[in-house]
Amino acid sequence: MPDYIGAIDQGTTSTRFMIFDRAGAIVASAQKEHQQIYPQPGWVEHDPDEIWHRTEEVVAAAMEQRSLGPRDLAAIGITNQRETTVLWNRTTGRPLYNALVWQDTRVADYIPELARAGGAPSGPDRFRAKTGLPLATYFSSLKIRWVLDHVAGAREQAEAGDVLFGNIDTFLVWRLTGGPRGGLHVTDSTNASRTQLMNLRTLDWDPELLIAFDIPHQILPKIRSSSEPYGVATLEAVKGVPVAGILGDQQAALAGQACFHAGEAKNTYGTGCFLLMNTGREIVQSKCGLLTTVAFQAKDQPATYALEGSVAITGALVQWIRDNFGLIGSSPEIETLARTVDDNGGVYFVPAFSGLYAPYWKHTARGIIAGLTRYTNKGHLARAALEATAFQTREVVEAMEQDAGVRVDILRADGGMVENNLLMQFQADMLDRPVVRPAVKETTALGAAYAAGLAVGFFRNLEELRDQWSADRTWNPNMDAQRRERMYGFWKKAVTRSFDWLESE
Repeated sequence: MPDYIGAIDQGTTSTRFMIFDRAGAIVASAQKEHQQIYPQPGWVEHDPDEIWHRTEEVVAAAMEQRSLGPRDLAAIGITNQRETTVLWNRTTGRPLYNALVWQDTRVADYIPELARAGGAPSGPDRFRAKTGLPLATYFSSLKIRWVLDHVAGAREQAEAGDVLFGNIDTFLVWRLTGGPRGGLHVTDSTNASRTQLMNLRTLDWDPELLIAFDIPHQILPKIRSSSEPYGVATLEAVKGVPVAGILGDQQAALAGQACFHAGEAKNTYGTGCFLLMNTGREIVQSKCGLLTTVAFQAKDQPATYALEGSVAITGALVQWIRDNFGLIGSSPEIETLARTVDDNGGVYFVPAFSGLYAPYWKHTARGIIAGLTRYTNKGHLARAALEATAFQTREVVEAMEQDAGVRVDILRADGGMVENNLLMQFQADMLDRPVVRPAVKETTALGAAYAAGLAVGFFRNLEELRDQWSADRTWNPNMDAQRRERMYGFWKKAVTRSFDWLESE
């Protein structure tokens, strides 16, 4: 057995290839950003070909760092930004249109139509019993329909069998295993559960959902487990290496945090925030605005499930302050700027740029800054931007505890923003419970490596992976209760001001 395992981590803003040893330690890593395309307000796109080229580049670069060849890798796992939707030509590999990113809201006009068709009292929850998801701009189903409805010839090609659909995992596996020359058209159940087209109980595409969304079955990939050998890579740097794991990014982070038991939870602080709680083999339907999703599925095993709270804009708000306003030169500088003031000066920033996700699901909300006075300076804005992440996380934790009937005693935190000590301390203060950062912070890539490694025997079992997990730092709450609840009350007031900024149809 080779000594290393590889993981492609294809995220919203960049693509990485990471190589891990048997202890889960990183031995090589390469990363490249890709362009964010904003054709008009609310539209967010990626160039699928650019993402594939970045993938080729980072795989080659990471292998070169340690002078590794294909024989040194036991397998490759893939983790990906979920819901981001690509349709491409089966013969040429050319995308029919740019990828529609999970943040994209152009499909909002479909929602009232589909909600009305479901009849009262279902409305936005028309498909929740089958999919665990409300009608929202977030998921792949409406994005597929938009491409079929708006790109010339797309529907005709799709019905003729000439078009393939995939979230980014499917697109990369197809390219990685040969593309037009025999590439595999597969996904795993965690990604399929984010399309709003898969039945959570059968773990297969649901005919009624396909009819409702007007999507031809022949464009859909085969749903496989999260951890099994699918095929082998044809890319020169890793030629012949088994591709053996696929997990949506947040499920991968749950695995990378070793949250394999029911009741364990993690929050990933990235472009958005994604808090998942493992509910075991129980499908818990949310009454508090959360999502029910597949957490993990080993080959020939029943799936395990999770409750998820998704927050659209967290790290992306820091990027927005950097790129659109130039208040900072790099994302880490926001902590330095925020520390120039002692508090937020009464300022609250609700970043509903793409509407609000959990627990509100209001696609007509838009971002606001509340509480401005002449006293306000850029330090207060920076602090308010960071605090928005912690406030939104508390809302999701409260909803999750109510749905699951389980208290989250410790929050395991990962993602790029966990390096921000000011934010992590404020998060502990707002939750009034410890926040823990793991020793291996790249838990998303690690989870994909775990899935691939389990499939080929590189790792023995889940208990071995649990034993590898260790804490790097713990933040304990130290804010008095009166101040905490006063600030949270102002946040809740600010959130209501963002509601219904756009007219509902």
